[in-house]
Amino acid sequence: MRSPRRHPLLVPALLCALAVLAARPTDAADDDGAGRREDGDPGLSAQVARLYEDAALATRQYEAGRLEAEVQRAQAQRFEQLLDRERREIAVLHEDLGRIARSQYRDGGGLPITAQMLLADDPEELMQGQHVFSRTTLAVNNAVDKSRRAEARLAADEAKAAAAWRTLERRGTELAVLKKGIEQKLEEARWQLQGQADASVAAGACRGAVRLDQPPQAPAGPWVTPVAVYELSAGFGSGGARWANRHTGQDFAVPIGTPVRAVGAGRVVKVSCGGPFGIEIVVEHTGGYYTQYAHLAAVAVDQGEQVAPGQWIGQSGTSGNSTGPHLHFEVRVTPELGSAVDPVPWLAARGVPLG
Repeated sequence: MRSPRRHPLLVPALLCALAVLAARPTDAADDDGAGRREDGDPGLSAQVARLYEDAALATRQYEAGRLEAEVQRAQAQRFEQLLDRERREIAVLHEDLGRIARSQYRDGGGLPITAQMLLADDPEELMQGQHVFSRTTLAVNNAVDKSRRAEARLAADEAKAAAAWRTLERRGTELAVLKKGIEQKLEEARWQLQGQADASVAAGACRGAVRLDQPPQAPAGPWVTPVAVYELSAGFGSGGARWANRHTGQDFAVPIGTPVRAVGAGRVVKVSCGGPFGIEIVVEHTGGYYTQYAHLAAVAVDQGEQVAPGQWIGQSGTSGNSTGPHLHFEVRVTPELGSAVDPVPWLAARGVPLG
């Protein structure tokens, strides 16, 4: 993915008139350039890719805010617990002070010090008692003052924590609204992109490669999954009414517009926009294997182009004989249909387990 940055979030208005290009299907490239596809309009495809990034960024910000709010709430709870403990301690000190005051009153503490001295049998003993009482009272008062200061400080901290919590909640709500808005725009752009793809398939002519900004980080190994985030759906060899015999590839359930990656280094030998696979790309790899990427909404490479592992070569869709958005990924020993092998163990043998 590109470095996080803000992009304009407005989705372009639906094209007033969608021109169907008159170029021939590019099942076979002409060396002299005849029949070459015109360059496609990059606006919608690029915007879908940007909206994917914006949605991902908003999601990360939302999750970061939520985690920060959880930390802040835990801190506020600790403040409250500490405050309750201080209040209990203050209550105990007040009870002790009350007992001291009652005991002093019963022992004559309520009389003025001069009267106590005149009535006392032993003035020195009285003065010692008064000294002890004064020190005790001073210690208790100091403790009470200290606890009150602590209570005030904790109350202030609690208020700050509560204010921070409210701010984080508000920020979380704002991010949730932002995320929802981006997702709505992304959904609109996806189906506009799919509309263009359906028109190309109906005409049997591709719009041409739409260049996408590539992820800045190279893959860790020479082979990768065809999409970064996915759910597996129909597998190799499974039966169904949609296939004449058996399913010849592995399907990845992903939304329209998801960047599709070349699983390894190779050369694009086919870009086609008609037939049951809809918009498809076939890449030749070393070792005599070919990979197919079908039911696309857009292509980002031209026939004959060299591709690198992890390079974005197109965007997923639901073109051709497809019941919903997904990527049909196939591994073959020839570039044509009918020579497929199970892509799951094939990728696993190259260090790319699917799960």
